[in-house]
Amino acid sequence: MTAADATADVTLELNTPEAYGFLYDPPLGAVRYRGSWGGRGAGRSWQFARALLVHGLTRPLRILCAREWQSSIRDSVHRVLSDQIAALDLAYHYRIQERDILGLNGTEFIFKGLRRDIAAIKSTEGIDIAWVEEAQAVSAHSWRELVPTIRAPGSEIWVTWNTGAEDDPTHQLLVADPTLDGIIRRTSYRDNPYLPDVLRKEEQSSRRRDPEEHAHVWDGDFWRRSKAQVLNGKWHVMEFTPDASWGDPHFGADWGFAHDPTVLVKLWVRDSRLYVEYDAGGFELDEAGTERAFDTIPGARDYLIRADSARPETIAAIRKRGFRIEAAPKWSGSVEDGISHLRSYDEIIIHPRCTRTIQEARLWRYKTRPGASGDAHAADAEILPVLVDGNDNTWDATRYGLAPLIKPRRQVGVLFAGAPVRHKCSQCDASYVDHEGEVCAACQSSAAPAASVPARSPVRRRFLDVARNGAKP
Repeated sequence: MTAADATADVTLELNTPEAYGFLYDPPLGAVRYRGSWGGRGAGRSWQFARALLVHGLTRPLRILCAREWQSSIRDSVHRVLSDQIAALDLAYHYRIQERDILGLNGTEFIFKGLRRDIAAIKSTEGIDIAWVEEAQAVSAHSWRELVPTIRAPGSEIWVTWNTGAEDDPTHQLLVADPTLDGIIRRTSYRDNPYLPDVLRKEEQSSRRRDPEEHAHVWDGDFWRRSKAQVLNGKWHVMEFTPDASWGDPHFGADWGFAHDPTVLVKLWVRDSRLYVEYDAGGFELDEAGTERAFDTIPGARDYLIRADSARPETIAAIRKRGFRIEAAPKWSGSVEDGISHLRSYDEIIIHPRCTRTIQEARLWRYKTRPGASGDAHAADAEILPVLVDGNDNTWDATRYGLAPLIKPRRQVGVLFAGAPVRHKCSQCDASYVDHEGEVCAACQSSAAPAASVPARSPVRRRFLDVARNGAKP
């Protein structure tokens, strides 16, 4: 069967939302840029993938799918395109290969990272369309390199991104310039008639819980720097490359609950600075999905991972899959002590590929109380010592990863006679067992305890917070 035979009598029911009609009309070659940006749940990736597959069905096209950082094909939109090929019943036309997607008529989808593969992109002739995904992370340098490379007659650059900062290079290139030869649309969940119920419930919860977060994450408004940010004035985004002189990295993991993601971070501490080099994870990951996500971070199997102790069964399952992992210790005030430790660094430097960490650095903040203006977000608002729930998963993982470096505020306990004895597990330092020979809840080990320590009675104990009031026991 020839390509002409395969497409001659094809009728597709696309039901394209009105907000994305510009991907088909005007026809290809009429404009230089087509783009969409804004909040979560807009369906941008699906709609752009569908449009490119349809265009590649009707004529042979060479389509570059790029993002700033692509360590492997799993970091690309290869999966999105593959899913849409199945959804549109286009498997007769497209052959999905490990590293590319090929059409019977010569259409070709290729996948590259702008930062590492720009030389290969420059040497690739005849690119008709370049689709740049997650473009909020694309640097000005990458744009300067990419744009002149897409030079075939009638070629176009398609761009999708979530709202970042107003001074991001992508926003300045595509939105701030009124002379741009292109169609750029701001979209949100309101433009997506196929919004899944799980996202719809999450959006409604965000609207009720935190209107300011909702405006940024879901509506796509720009986030304004606020003194209520937990890490206000401490963090910035910059590229860096660790070398052997940096010593060993730290790894921390936080487990997803309900609408929260599972997250792994790779960290470095050097010269009173904290560096976040990688983050990985996702929502509703099973054990296999968690393993795949963790494996995208170099060294994840080589170093100890310290993880949230709230899920001992998950820690045990991930350990069985070949990772060195243990529960991070927790204590009364461990969150506050962790925040104090994070703020003790001269700087927190986040690699630009860590998009989830960057977003949470913007959104992780304290509650506020309206001041004289009556606005809880105005400059005169009172910042309360209470964290707003959410947007803390990467930073929780960071606290766990840095656990050996975090010093608890000194607390003195008074031990009463007759308090029970507990035993420290010989397999993981972070957990205790109540009776000798009992299976440890954190690591599922039944090995004999390494040491016995007296436990303070849960009722008859008192703590003197020396760090807070200076009192002596």
